[in-house]
Amino acid sequence: MKQKEDCRETNVTTSVFGSQEMLKSAPVDKMPQKPTTPEIAYQMVKDETYAQTQPRLNLATFVTTYMDSYATKLMNDAIAINYIDETEYPRVAVMCAKCINIIANLWNTPEKAKWKAGALGIGSSEACMLGGVAAWQRWKKRRQAEGKPCDKPNFVISSGYQVVWEKFAQLWQIEMRTVPLTAEKLTLCPKEAVAMCDENTICVVPIQGVTWTGLNDDVKALNDELDEYNKKTGYDIPIHVDAASGGFILPFLEPEKEWDFRLKWVLSISTSGHKYGLVYPGVGWVVWKDKKYLPDSMSFSVNYLGADVTQVGLNFSRPAAQILGQYYQFIRLGFEGYKAIQQNSMEITKYLHSEIGKMKPFRNYSEDVTNPLFIWEMKEEYMRKGKWTLYDLQDKLKQNGWMVPAYTLPAKLEKTIVMRLVVRNGFSRDMADQLLSDISAAVEELDKLQYPTPSRIAIESNVKVKGTVYTHTGKG
Repeated sequence: MKQKEDCRETNVTTSVFGSQEMLKSAPVDKMPQKPTTPEIAYQMVKDETYAQTQPRLNLATFVTTYMDSYATKLMNDAIAINYIDETEYPRVAVMCAKCINIIANLWNTPEKAKWKAGALGIGSSEACMLGGVAAWQRWKKRRQAEGKPCDKPNFVISSGYQVVWEKFAQLWQIEMRTVPLTAEKLTLCPKEAVAMCDENTICVVPIQGVTWTGLNDDVKALNDELDEYNKKTGYDIPIHVDAASGGFILPFLEPEKEWDFRLKWVLSISTSGHKYGLVYPGVGWVVWKDKKYLPDSMSFSVNYLGADVTQVGLNFSRPAAQILGQYYQFIRLGFEGYKAIQQNSMEITKYLHSEIGKMKPFRNYSEDVTNPLFIWEMKEEYMRKGKWTLYDLQDKLKQNGWMVPAYTLPAKLEKTIVMRLVVRNGFSRDMADQLLSDISAAVEELDKLQYPTPSRIAIESNVKVKGTVYTHTGKG
């Protein structure tokens, strides 16, 4: 018997959920044979992300999840623009230079040139790479001029580094010397960092807004230690500041603090525009103290785009939309607007820090809140008597849409399990209260457990949980 022809042929008048496409699985291996309407394609892609955490409830990410509708429209209008096509879009290149000028002045640049020495990155990772490469190239040129070998470069950083620095070390074959963080020394110890330096050290990298803890390394103390060391040895070891988070916090909330180009040995600073720069991903910035610290060897030119185009970066093509978004935020918010947003984020962070610190199971890892993020751990008595872990709390909160990560700290502290909250633009006091209520409810439910959870059993047995062997070594 001939099968009845299906009358639901997709066309422009077909209801999305009345279409044949909605009876099919989304493509996995091959593209569909025939096209479909944009409404149906949009819905299928949208549905793939439906069960995910809503971006503003994702307190694991540092990345901006809220911009106003005008900023969003402006960036959408520029979505087809490739920044590198400076001949076709010369005003975008000028706008990028303006952003670099503004950021350089935020960091108290001494450079007098009209256009400050800096570069655009896809994010703070590329910006860090460029800062590191510049330090390496300057060191290499100096060593070659002195007739000395250049085969054993190294740099010094705390064990709280972001993974980009490990990539930098691997890709350019530069030894990464790490100063361990400990329960007593929660940030980079300047004396220990300088003790690791030698004639092959290309730079020391303090961090403003350590990803693991939210704390700031003491750049001023490091600069002073390094100044004495350089005078004694005759070396010229500089500082590159990884200010991925703090670069857009400190100028507004602690303008008197010396961590930037006011310090003698700080020659370059990198930051993330898509974190507390308040722009959707991805954009990063790196600025040098003076053009002379940006090696000519890092500039590459091409003439096949309609004119000679010179670029400092790891790749040429990159979106222009984020540049427009960054410049828009500078104009729209101004200094006072940025300060108000960062201050609100800090106030909400301190409120959460205080309230979580009062909860019976928890202890804040540090009494200081220097950026809009902090971490906490479970008290030792809870680890001894309890039947659950912070991984279980993470899973409970996820059921309510919150993403609050649990993880272990870096080397020497890798058996300490913590949770972290990152507060960003778009997170309100009311949302904070909702989160605290959900944490309290989750703890109450977990405390009623009669039997230990799998993560708790794993910790007691010293077996692997999520790839790492965990035991508790809490303070106090």
